[in-house]
Amino acid sequence: MGNIVEARGLTRSFGDLKAVDHVDFAVPAGSVLGLIGPNGAGKTTLLRALLGLTEYQGELDVLGNRPRSQRARLMEEVCFIADTAVLPRWMTVSQLLDYASGVHPRFDRSLAEDYLKDTDVRLKRRIRDLSKGMMVQVHLALVMAIDARLLILDEPTLGLDILFRKRFFEQLISDYFDQERTIIISTHQVDEVQHILTDVMFLNRGKLVLSRSMAEIEEQFVQLNAVGEAAVKAQSIPHLGSHSILGGKALIYEGIERESLAPLGELRTPSVADLFVAMMGGDKS
Repeated sequence: MGNIVEARGLTRSFGDLKAVDHVDFAVPAGSVLGLIGPNGAGKTTLLRALLGLTEYQGELDVLGNRPRSQRARLMEEVCFIADTAVLPRWMTVSQLLDYASGVHPRFDRSLAEDYLKDTDVRLKRRIRDLSKGMMVQVHLALVMAIDARLLILDEPTLGLDILFRKRFFEQLISDYFDQERTIIISTHQVDEVQHILTDVMFLNRGKLVLSRSMAEIEEQFVQLNAVGEAAVKAQSIPHLGSHSILGGKALIYEGIERESLAPLGELRTPSVADLFVAMMGGDKS
């Protein structure tokens, strides 16, 4: 199905600081991409470039559009939820749905109402009277009722409790995602979204550290859990990083034959969070 996003040499500078530093990547259509990085890595700046909200250097194509010069056309097919999303507080939920119906040609009010039926949000309530969790549910209902090809989420569940976060991502995948849509998620709650990701990108200080599919990660990286003397032997083999486990070490390797490690302990595919820590310079000892 091709790529939804293609970037070559994407760069965004603020004075001497390069928030995004000559990044090349592509986002396949129908994928769920996890954009992972520490605070200040450049994730939000990169997403803002995709949305046409900031200047940039390099080449960037999103759904066949140049985000800065063709933003109006682009936004007919893209939706966005941010951690700082602001809804008009004086409106009722029903008025907000009316407004969305009037301004977006791909918005289906009946779909939004269907999504909200399973929540505690009532159409007559004003936005200012909703909890943060309810506001996120309203925003998600608005987004899921728009027939968009690309959904961009920048820390969408920040500040929500674990029940709201779990419900958010379950609803997103069960009620919204299909092979015709693509989702990009930037989040610090990596373990909570790993099961829905098809691809991951790691950013650090504006540079692209890793861009792989989850299938490639399973093929190319392995975690060894070794204890006792086996852990000592395992540490002598070059590895990306490690962390302590009960009685030994969990070590992450790239491009190594699993058969050579099997006698030393239990093998598994590393979690995205553990792989990220290892590639960011985790304990190599």
